[in-house]
Amino acid sequence: MTNSTVKITRVKALILGVVSLAVVGGAVTGVLLATAKELRYPTQTKLRSALPAAATAELKSRGVALGGPLSCADLPGWTKKRLRATCSGTTANKQAVDVIGTGDEASAKHYFTILVAGSPVVQNAPCLGKGCRKGG
Repeated sequence: MTNSTVKITRVKALILGVVSLAVVGGAVTGVLLATAKELRYPTQTKLRSALPAAATAELKSRGVALGGPLSCADLPGWTKKRLRATCSGTTANKQAVDVIGTGDEASAKHYFTILVAGSPVVQNAPCLGKGCRKGG
């Protein structure tokens, strides 16, 4: 009877370890890429276009009625990777409303702030309107 043993040298162990790390690293990278978040409004145009309806819905849910539609524009300094838009208008009782919406491609996060008469009603919220609420 022969006793066969597998002889593992340090070089073979090192190669096996490197290959194992590469396989695990590839799997982790695949999972991270598959679960990577995207911006809800991925372009400046989409952010600026969605902001009035989202802000109006958010204000309505908080009992603030607008006196008319919000007027929106791009904020200076926006880029394809760092979105910036603003809207303005008035409440039904003539208080100033200012809305700021941002998006950052690197973090895949939006932030929204709404001021009524200079005071924050919403501050750095990740989203606005019905789409933010459970079941909405």
